Amino acid sequence: MECLLQGAAAPPIDFHFLEVAHAGTYGPLLLLPGLSSDENERWWILKDQRWRHLLFQICLAASLAFCVYLAARRGIGAWYSGKGSPEAIQTAMKWEPGNPRYYDALGTLMHLYAERSRSNDIVRLYERATQLSPQDAQFWADLGAAYDWAGRTDDALGALQRAHQLFPNSPEINWRLGNFYVRTRRIPEGLRTLGSVLAVNGMAPRNVFVLATTATRDNKAILDEMLPPRAPILFDYLNFRIATGNVGAAEEVWARVLQLNLQFDLRDAFPYLDALIQNRELGRLTEAWSVLAKRFPSQIEPFISRSNLVTNGSFEHEILNGGMDWRVIPMEGAMVNVDSVDAFEGTRALRIKFDGSRNPDYVHVFQYVAVQPNTRYRFSGHMRAQGITTDSGPRFQVCDAYAMSDLLVSTENLVGTSSWSEQNAEFKTKTGTRMLLIRITRPLSSKFDSQIAGTVWIDGISLSAEE
Repeated sequence: MECLLQGAAAPPIDFHFLEVAHAGTYGPLLLLPGLSSDENERWWILKDQRWRHLLFQICLAASLAFCVYLAARRGIGAWYSGKGSPEAIQTAMKWEPGNPRYYDALGTLMHLYAERSRSNDIVRLYERATQLSPQDAQFWADLGAAYDWAGRTDDALGALQRAHQLFPNSPEINWRLGNFYVRTRRIPEGLRTLGSVLAVNGMAPRNVFVLATTATRDNKAILDEMLPPRAPILFDYLNFRIATGNVGAAEEVWARVLQLNLQFDLRDAFPYLDALIQNRELGRLTEAWSVLAKRFPSQIEPFISRSNLVTNGSFEHEILNGGMDWRVIPMEGAMVNVDSVDAFEGTRALRIKFDGSRNPDYVHVFQYVAVQPNTRYRFSGHMRAQGITTDSGPRFQVCDAYAMSDLLVSTENLVGTSSWSEQNAEFKTKTGTRMLLIRITRPLSSKFDSQIAGTVWIDGISLSAEE
């Protein structure tokens, strides 16, 4: 036993068998001469442990070598694939034949550059990619495109629908499927699928709108089937309709926004109001402005009475710079803001300060006002000035919004320094006049010293129909 523990050579073996029942683990063992049963068992256990350890080391070394081999093949394949040429990707496939991305990449390259006669080869590459990775939605989408290109419409539909099942919220897959539906005249399915593209903000909305309006002229179908009930998307579509010149369709979108009672920013509606002004849809314009005044009472001055048709004539509300409120166009040499010092009425007045660096033809503060034809009106406004130079100073003008050369009112030229003064005029609109433009203007000066400096304040502007 002592020699065993010291690692000496084992004694001669007597080939008699002894049934050792120690925990029932090792079964029948060879009996070693000169050792008791317990010592014999311990000797065999130690020997078994050494063999097991050696076997483990061999397996571990083999596994590591195999992993290194696989990693090397994968690395070489990736290196060739990175070159991006069909030949390089084919070489990568030889090094790593089980990688589905190489088949998909080669199919894509051939799809882009090969002739239609290679369509069956391309299909086989994509099919191999889906076989190697059947849960990858992108591979199924590529296969669907290949089937479509090869004229196998039913197979294309199945592959694209499989891709959609695997990744239903993918903008790219929904875009491909939507395009396929449109091309095959499945318009309702196409609109619904394109709606999924819009719902996840995965693509420029304009591309979706162009495809949908190319597929169908039914604006109601687009509203019902494609557009999610979200204000930003609906206003994007409304603006798209305006940009393409279809104001009637834009009016339907506006009606849908109101019908759904969606929340939106007041300024989101301004492009629609501008389109109504440009297209002389004045009845719809006043109706829309009235709706907005009820929705945004803190931003739009309420119509306390019908006597004054000017919105925010005393500048007590913030200038909205759109709609039927005042608009201010920035210009170098003139700064416009609202001043709360020494207003004519209320607590605020509009201030325009000229810095003396230019001789502008100033028409940069104005408002649209809807009126009736063949009707007498009375205009009134208040101004005060401080240090206005040149012979041409600020004044009020009222003209036909669609024929600005048809000047109905031009008040007194204001120069130098003066306190508050009222400027008013009476006039009658013409038969075709339905929209006026009220503006603060300063015409060009023809004098040598023509660069205007000084400040003018404006307040208390009104326009009312005479009974």
